[in-house]
Amino acid sequence: MIGLFLRAFLAALVAASIALGGAFGLASQIRKQARAVSHEQPEATKQLARLKLPSEEARQKGRKLFLNSCAHCHGEDARGDEGPDLHDLEISDRRIATVIKRGIKGEMPAFAKKHSEAEILLLLVYLRSL
Repeated sequence: MIGLFLRAFLAALVAASIALGGAFGLASQIRKQARAVSHEQPEATKQLARLKLPSEEARQKGRKLFLNSCAHCHGEDARGDEGPDLHDLEISDRRIATVIKRGIKGEMPAFAKKHSEAEILLLLVYLRSL
């Protein structure tokens, strides 16, 4: 009886592991697709051409903006302090731009009045380089 129970338990454990693995894989694909079709802001990479800056120059300008506006909460290395770590963000460029512009109520101020569209793109370039 115990052997039968043990085999049934192991079979259920294997089935659950396979189901969870599939769910996590599917969730990853859904996140990628959601990033690709987000309509919050224009795709930053398409707008970078308007800036007419080499990417390293754009990254350096974005870093300077980051240090002036964001580092006091996110840390000079963007690893987080009062605000979260900004390395390896798994959200779309559009969402990042929207959060910078509009802020997060009660958590992060809006920067739409402080930074132009071009500056927000430079910040995005820097964040994606982390």
